[in-house]
Parts: sequence; C-alpha cells; structure tokens
Amino acid sequence: MPRTQHYASILVGLDTLAANPLRTALSTLGIVMGSASLVAVLSLGDGLERFARSQIEKTTELHALSLTADLNRTVDGQRLARTDTIHLDVPTARALVEGLQGVSGARLTLSGAVELGSARSGAPRAALLEAVWYRGEGGPEQIATGRDFTPDELARSAPLALVSDTLARSLADSGIAAKAVGTSFQVGGRAITVIGVLPPRTLGDRAIIAVPFETGAGLPAIPGSSVPVLIVTASSLEGVAPVRAALEARLTEKYGAWKDRIHLSSTSSRLEQARVGMVVFKLVMGAITGVSLLVGGVGIMNVLLAAVAERTREIGIRKAVGARSRDILTQFLAESVAIAGAGSVIGLVLGVSGAFAATAVIRARTQATIYAGLSLTSVAVAGLAAVTVGLAFGCYPALRAARLSPIDAIRHE
Repeated sequence: MPRTQHYASILVGLDTLAANPLRTALSTLGIVMGSASLVAVLSLGDGLERFARSQIEKTTELHALSLTADLNRTVDGQRLARTDTIHLDVPTARALVEGLQGVSGARLTLSGAVELGSARSGAPRAALLEAVWYRGEGGPEQIATGRDFTPDELARSAPLALVSDTLARSLADSGIAAKAVGTSFQVGGRAITVIGVLPPRTLGDRAIIAVPFETGAGLPAIPGSSVPVLIVTASSLEGVAPVRAALEARLTEKYGAWKDRIHLSSTSSRLEQARVGMVVFKLVMGAITGVSLLVGGVGIMNVLLAAVAERTREIGIRKAVGARSRDILTQFLAESVAIAGAGSVIGLVLGVSGAFAATAVIRARTQATIYAGLSLTSVAVAGLAAVTVGLAFGCYPALRAARLSPIDAIRHE
C-alpha cells in the first residue's frame, strides 16, 4: 500500500505539470540552457583534449621513454671505460619491447656524419647517417616517393636507404627527388641503393640517410657517432608511467642491477604539466557554465513555491483523507526531478549540436582538425548535475508543502 501511494503521488505531480504546460516550459527553460551550456563546454573540452593530445604526440616527445647505455664509470673522480656495457642492438631492443602493453612504437638509432659518393660519378658528398630499427609507429610518418623498409630488411644488413628530399635531388641527374629512387651511392666502400624519399621538411632539410641498423653497424666506424638510443613510445600520455614500470621490471629481470649501466629517462614533469593543464581547463569551464544550472534551479524553486501557495487547500485535503507528509514530499520532488530531467535531455541535444557546429566553424576558419567529443562521462556528468540541481532546489518547496498542517491548509484562502 505505501508503495502504491508513492506511485500515486508521483502521478499527481506529473499530472500537475501537464496541466500547466506554459509554466512547466518556462521553469524547464533555465535547466535546458544550463544543461546545454555544460554539455557544450564538456564536448568542446573533450574535442580540444583529443586535438591537443594529437599535436603533443606529433610535435613533442612527452609520451616517449629514452634508453641509453652508459659506456663509462666513475672511479676516484675519473671517467673510465666500462667492461660490462649493455650493448643496445636489434636483438636487445626486441627483447626489451616485445610484448609490452601500452607501447605504440619503438625506435633504435645510431647516427653520425659520413662521406659518400655516387656509384656513377664518384663525386664526394657528406650526409648525416642514421642507422635505424623500428616497429609500430616508430618509423617515418610518410614516404614521399618509393617505399619504406620491410621488417625483414630492418632486421638484417640490407644495403638499402631512405634519403631526405635535399639529398635525393642531388643524387638524381635531373634534380628531381623522385628520380633518385633506384640510384646508388657509396658509404664506406659499400654500395647503398635508394628505395624511398622522405618528404621535405617545413623548417629546412638536411642531407640525411636512413639505413637498417645492422647495415650502419657493419660500416667502418663513423666519426663522431652517437651512442645507440632506444626510444619507446607509449600509446597515450597516461600510459607513460605504466610503460616505464614495465621497462624497469624487464631491465631488472634481464640485467639485474642496471641503473648504473643504462639511463632510462622521460619528460615526466612536462608530462604531468600537460595532463594537469587539460584537467584544469575542463574543470574551470565546467564550473563557469555550471552557474547557469544554478540559475535554472532557482527557477524551479520559484515555480514550486508558487505551486505550493496556489495548492495549499488541495494539499490540506489530501492530507486529511490519508496522504502522509512523505507522499506530499514525493509529489513535489517528482515535479522537480521531472522538470530537471526533461531539461537535461533537451539541453543534451542542444549542447551537442552547438558543440559540433562550433567545431565546424573552427575547422573552416583555422584548418585545425578539431572535432567535438561526446564521451559517456561528459553525458553522465551533465545529466547527474541537472537532476541534482532539480532535487536540491526542489527540496525546500517540497518540505514546506509536506509540513503544512491539514487544518490550516484547508482553511487557507
């Protein structure tokens, strides 16, 4: 029976809203605008976060971990060559990154300046040689002409190379970069064939040659060559810490005490700054737009207080025939939640539409590839915020109605 009375109270509240459509619509309008603003800001924030992450991953190394072997040790203040150096080569790199979760790519490099000559003319040239091995997203983003290395070519000493646009034009007889594919040049007395040309760089281009790691390691010692570096890239900014922990565990398993033999570094402080900046932006914008929801809540309270004043006799009669205070409370809270719920649904549609329209204008004006996002978290936050506001601002009118004395309410004019 009590449960039936609760259902009856809810139906009475909904019938009252339906009987006054204009008042209901006006009281819902504030929640609609507040919910739409909140959803739009959260959707834009999700889209902006994805855009910022894509730009960070393309232009920075915040999501990358760097491993470099230490070739020396310090004894009595003097730097001496190590006898237990960890040699970073292709088998070692494979063993370290194989099976790691959250890794989007890995790249092993060794670079240095070399002198090279054309297989045809023998004219000497100089270039930066990069001996590379990579997997996943560790390779070049794009090949302008020709093709990339195959996994098999990267794993063995293949006499093949990718060259920069500047070097390709100097190697081709016609000065056209695409014509360099298939030509050969000499490095350390070994003939290397060009299989691909990299795109020109916006900020200038250098003469660069990329060869498989084993090919570069098999050439005569490169003057001024660097120490091999293994770059492991996490698939997301949040994934850097777990990937680092997994790498440390694998290094400990493979080498025991490794921290004085190899350096594992990341830009963790800048990574944390980027993450905190994204969260703060969404919180601040959400708080600002949340104020409009409070304005909508005040509108609900105002309408319900007016309803209580107008229906005082009705409330007294209901209580006189057996309705309890909790039934009256349920009735007015049902009205408040119904207004807030309907407003949040309409606001969700308007907010998402506005966010997608805003990003379309941004793309048209700036060419930035930014799109509004619609995550379940944002939808849940907006919906719960609207319903919570409805409950909070509906409590006082509902309590005021529930506490009315039946005799005083019936005598009310």
